[in-house]
Amino acid sequence: MTTILNMLWFIFGGWISGLLWILAGCILAVTIIGLPWAPSAFRIVSFSFWPFGRYVAPKNDDVEVDFILNILWVIFAGWWLALHHLILAVVLGVTLIGIPFAIQHVKLALISFTPVGKTVVSI
Repeated sequence: MTTILNMLWFIFGGWISGLLWILAGCILAVTIIGLPWAPSAFRIVSFSFWPFGRYVAPKNDDVEVDFILNILWVIFAGWWLALHHLILAVVLGVTLIGIPFAIQHVKLALISFTPVGKTVVSI
């Protein structure tokens, strides 16, 4: 079932979300200042392409540094990714068929605020 949901997700717009995460990672990687955030963005790309059957978990590395990096992330990149996911969640949530996809977009919107210190884990 997760394979079917992931394929439908990808076909009907998941590829756009994944490409936006890749764009954010590339923009951050090009700038020297953005290098600490680029790996976090690229880590979320696979989850954005195929979200069903997986979840994002904390890595529990250095919580204080992750907190500071996440605050800067929200200011420079996270807010527009979260806005993108929230708009799609509202549009998909109106239809009965789109509710599972809207839930995934809400999850991605929440991840858009704090991607640093997270890893993608399969269920």
